[in-house]
Amino acid sequence: MDDGDDFSELPTPAVLFPGPVGHPSEAFQRAWELLEQRAPREALAVLEPAVEAEPQARSLRSLRAWAYFMRVQLTRAEADLRVIVEEDPSDVWARHTLGRALERQSRFDEALPHLRLAAAMSGDPEHEAAVLRVERRLAETGQTSFDDLT
Repeated sequence: MDDGDDFSELPTPAVLFPGPVGHPSEAFQRAWELLEQRAPREALAVLEPAVEAEPQARSLRSLRAWAYFMRVQLTRAEADLRVIVEEDPSDVWARHTLGRALERQSRFDEALPHLRLAAAMSGDPEHEAAVLRVERRLAETGQTSFDDLT
């Protein structure tokens, strides 16, 4: 039967499923690959035991925050990101992502300082666009005027 629906030639997505991970560096690498493949649930399955074993490993906590952010577990992402920003205020990625997590929770007034600082530190046009977006939302919701934002 040839009805044009031969799926045998379709490529299979290359998603690595979590398995036992021996060393935190292995967990980092596997979780990074999973997150790049947009598989945050699987990445969290790798990261949770690794973070438990190495709670001070900021790199693992950063990946976990990224996975939480991707899964829209924003309060969990926020918690990890706040600790990371407190430990290293110059971490542009963590500061911007914290601002984005707050923005996605409609907490614009809390998001704006983090987004502004990340934009100032990086000069990244995407970071600057996030600042403008949040400033606009604050003005639209009446929490402030455009004149007060400068």
